[in-house]
Amino acid sequence: MQPVPAPWAVSSSRGRLHAEPEDSQRSPWQRDRDRIIHSRAFRRLQYKTQVFVFHEGDHFRTRLTHSIEVAQIARSLARRLGLDEDLAEALALAHDLGHPPFGHAGEEALDAAMRPHGGFDHNAQSLKHVTLLERRYAGFDGLNLTWETLEGLAKHNGPVRRPARYLAEYNARHDLELTSHASAEAQVAAIADDIAYNNHDLEDGIRAGLFTVEEVAALPMPGAALADARAAHPGLPPGRAAPEMVRRVISAMINDVAEETGRRVAALAPRSAADIRAAAAPVVAFSPRMAEANAEVRGFLFERMYRHFRVNRATQKSKRALQMLFQLLHGGTQMLPDEWRWRAGESGTPGAAEVVCDYIAGMTDRFALEEHRRLTDPHVGG
Repeated sequence: MQPVPAPWAVSSSRGRLHAEPEDSQRSPWQRDRDRIIHSRAFRRLQYKTQVFVFHEGDHFRTRLTHSIEVAQIARSLARRLGLDEDLAEALALAHDLGHPPFGHAGEEALDAAMRPHGGFDHNAQSLKHVTLLERRYAGFDGLNLTWETLEGLAKHNGPVRRPARYLAEYNARHDLELTSHASAEAQVAAIADDIAYNNHDLEDGIRAGLFTVEEVAALPMPGAALADARAAHPGLPPGRAAPEMVRRVISAMINDVAEETGRRVAALAPRSAADIRAAAAPVVAFSPRMAEANAEVRGFLFERMYRHFRVNRATQKSKRALQMLFQLLHGGTQMLPDEWRWRAGESGTPGAAEVVCDYIAGMTDRFALEEHRRLTDPHVGG
């Protein structure tokens, strides 16, 4: 049964930068979702690192599977809150399009390389992909998504006070109202990202042998979830303990967000999506108790997973590969493929740096490794 739409849900679109006829069979956000799914950037997420490089195992999350899991959580939460599920889903599917290869290691490498030219920000790069770098349509660059989807991508982490360069440039011609909060649907997609990220990293860390289920269960929230799972299924096999624990934690987090959002909405009494954007604080959020529990999980992951020597080794190798790629291509734009070389222009210039950064950011892990090998191994042809 479809819930009654909340009065503070997004109900109509402000349109697209380039005017197009409406689709009689799909809402504007269904159309956005479909364009995102059919984009090249979305397909490349299949071979982009979440935490473990793609070749380390078939069952670890990639950016693609993570984005699909975020979308599932976002739809569930949006439906429960009476929000537009399609807008929340589109934002969830697009939120990581700007991530470079090798996860956060790749982002740090590109940020360091681009520091003289304004740095690198993956949220701004996501916006750049969908407004400029995708070239599928005859009438415009990018995907020409709705204002609401672009707003949600730009404000994935909340209001933007100091926008990255491309975001500032784009905003100057298509005002996304960067200093206000995003829609409730965008807030749902953002918190769904947090829910999926932490919980699925716990499961992947257990699978990788970085820590055990019992070590995770020493944390209060996962511990309670595991106890519930074992009480419901006496003799629960070890291989099923982690998934059972994680799904219970996800359910508890979704329930908490729905209840906390209800409290905040009751206090704010919004009558429209505009009231959500004008609010002093997000309306979609964890309760203080759940925020603290989530921070405990995050702290555990930083200590036991993200700083584990195996992950650190892969991180450093990845950073060096991307840094060397950037240096070689920025200093020798003649080595870029034709479609990129003409845009880059003269080697060593700020313009060339931006184009090289876009080229590398769009790479998959495996393509970046192969490109690095082609450019650095004298026995490999170009």
